[in-house]
Amino acid sequence: MEEPKQGIREKQAGQSQQGMNPHLPAEPHDSKPDTTGLELVLKVRIQDSRENDFIEIELHRQELSYQSLLQVSCSELGVPPEQVEKMRKLPNTVLRKDKDIQRLQDFQEIELLLVKSGNPEWTQHTSPRTETPCYNSNAAKMTY
Repeated sequence: MEEPKQGIREKQAGQSQQGMNPHLPAEPHDSKPDTTGLELVLKVRIQDSRENDFIEIELHRQELSYQSLLQVSCSELGVPPEQVEKMRKLPNTVLRKDKDIQRLQDFQEIELLLVKSGNPEWTQHTSPRTETPCYNSNAAKMTY
């Protein structure tokens, strides 16, 4: 008697799958974003800018390089690439080469540090610094 019940259950399971809505996904989705997509999403801003907010940019994972990050960031932020002194992954890591860029993960924060220049078009993005340079004469005399 056990065998017919088992066959009925399998048949009912097959029918319930056939009656499923074809527009709904077969598997439930997690609430986590898909990190294996074709694009890497990064948050970028200019250091010491009046605008403190980040913008999100997308880079193709197949073309991750220092140059591509620099070009897309500058384009989105309206800054000439030659005015970028360096790029920093927050809180304190300088990005120097393609391998550094390839290790980045989605939604990491990148900051562009601009070259100090007298051009008012470029300096409007940066606020004036209030720090005063210091000089330690004893440190200058040290020999190694």
